[in-house]
Amino acid sequence: MSGRVLILTAGFGEGHNAAARSLAAAFDARQGPGAARVADVFALAGPRGNALARRSYLGLINRAPWLWRAAYGWMHRSALLPGLLRSLRRERHVLARLLAEEAPVAVCSTYPVYAYLLQALARERPLGVPCFSVVTDSISINSVWWRAGADGWFVPNDESAAVMREAGVDERRLQVAGFPVPAFFAAHENELAPPDLAAGANPRVLYIINSRTPAAEDTARLLLQETGWDVTCTVGRNRRLQRELEELASSRSAGTRILGWTDEIPRLLMTHHVVISKAGGATTQEALAARCPMIVNQIVPGQEEGNYELLRRHGIGALALTPSAVKWELQGAFAHGGRGWRHWRRALEPLARPRAAADIAAAVLAGSGSFATEEPIPLPHRAAAASA
Repeated sequence: MSGRVLILTAGFGEGHNAAARSLAAAFDARQGPGAARVADVFALAGPRGNALARRSYLGLINRAPWLWRAAYGWMHRSALLPGLLRSLRRERHVLARLLAEEAPVAVCSTYPVYAYLLQALARERPLGVPCFSVVTDSISINSVWWRAGADGWFVPNDESAAVMREAGVDERRLQVAGFPVPAFFAAHENELAPPDLAAGANPRVLYIINSRTPAAEDTARLLLQETGWDVTCTVGRNRRLQRELEELASSRSAGTRILGWTDEIPRLLMTHHVVISKAGGATTQEALAARCPMIVNQIVPGQEEGNYELLRRHGIGALALTPSAVKWELQGAFAHGGRGWRHWRRALEPLARPRAAADIAAAVLAGSGSFATEEPIPLPHRAAAASA
């Protein structure tokens, strides 16, 4: 199959956009520049309304996570939701125009709502193009990802595939491919690694500070007090926090870097022993691709719970919700020449899929068929029982 691929994403969570960017780069690497177009139909259909919706979403998950948990559960169970999503008229019209303009050879969606818009369009006339869903969540996967159908789903791990099989998704349409991450991970996996702890090297700790991370400054302060650790903190665009941490770090003799916004996260993950961060989809999956164990210090209810559950099941890293707990977990991992850290590192190997984007691109270009228009797949029996 040759021709342009349309990749659909949305700005409700960085994982969707990160996966879309990596997929587009993989198609370009395989077919040449311009082989894929990334589009956010929600932003195209109403920029102002989309910006407001994104701010509302971020406010909800940061300020009222309990309310987001309730909303996430309702979306998983609701029989009304598919119809509501198919009725998004403005977004449906924009998507129809995109399909007509691009005439893509395939459509990949990294955001689940597009499957319902495509389903609505397919009921009006056959799309004549295969449509795939690239699932960006693990284990705690909302049923919105599969109820509209698809020609195929690419899932990040075996545990997620098991969840969807149990829900009734045809196993023949499931492919465990990993999460699309930047090609940097595969290109440098034999070159970049943290120094050998057993040989006496300083542990390298990477702290990715997200917006509204609880007690971020207190956690950074405790890390910077450890004179035997090399510490890197990324603070995004929080200039105030960057200045404060730079002042705290000014007297340290150990390696210290306080960074603002940076595009060097892949390299940092590959060259540090541990990363501390919230359990976001993109960060968790990039840490796995880098084989960098993770200390989770924040979990958004719903989609991020599964990301941590994946780590927990495989014995990778730890959950530490207070600054003192973060420090305690790191001290344990680095003790005895890094014995605990080496256990985490070995446990990571089966989950590391740095070539996921290239593998998905190859599978999509080899695929064929038309979008599934059958009736929605029944809800998981557990969800149905819970709502009875």
